[in-house]
Amino acid sequence: MEQALIDLNGKLDALTAQVAYLTEQAHKAEYQRQERAEFMQDVMPIMNGAYALTVEQLDEVKQYVELGDWLRLGKRLLRNGPNIEKLLEQLESVSDLLEGMGPLSNAAFDKTVDTLQDMEQRGYFTFAKGSMQIIDNIVTSFGEEDVKRLGDNVVLILNTIKEMTQPQIMGFVRNFVANVELETAKPVNTSLPALLGQLRDPNVRRGLALTMRALHVIGAQTQATQSPNR
Repeated sequence: MEQALIDLNGKLDALTAQVAYLTEQAHKAEYQRQERAEFMQDVMPIMNGAYALTVEQLDEVKQYVELGDWLRLGKRLLRNGPNIEKLLEQLESVSDLLEGMGPLSNAAFDKTVDTLQDMEQRGYFTFAKGSMQIIDNIVTSFGEEDVKRLGDNVVLILNTIKEMTQPQIMGFVRNFVANVELETAKPVNTSLPALLGQLRDPNVRRGLALTMRALHVIGAQTQATQSPNR
């Protein structure tokens, strides 16, 4: 009898534990059901609005697009799923690259700004502006025939400039200008005896001889230039 009571109490305890477990599961199920109900209650207005918006938008294009078009589009998207995935991976790589290049781009931009500021302080832009004005004056001052003649003689002009800019020529011009400035700063005696006295200077006689020779060359060149036109 005593053993039977012990067994009965054990069965009652097991039954009580099972009832408690079932009760807990029922509470959990009820809680989850309430969560789903609340979720659906919150989502349904959004879904209804999205559905209404979709219907409205599709209604605007239904005369241009048929159901078959959407099916074909869906099939193409499914067939090209791997390609689309690769494209997305490439876009992510480009995004990562641009993100990594951000600091470099900022540094390059700062360097460019500093360089432009330095060029402005040195006067590069002022010089460029003046050069554009010079070019504009040249363009507006020369006609079509002038440009044609300039093109025909540009080689001769450049060769002449090349010869004139030789170191010995430039040195001669520089020394000549410097000495002329020194001589013109001195008092000038224009009396006839003073002028005749200067003729005794070998340098003066040599200068006169060279001047006469230069005049001879100029006269000969002028005659040669004018002879074909006569």
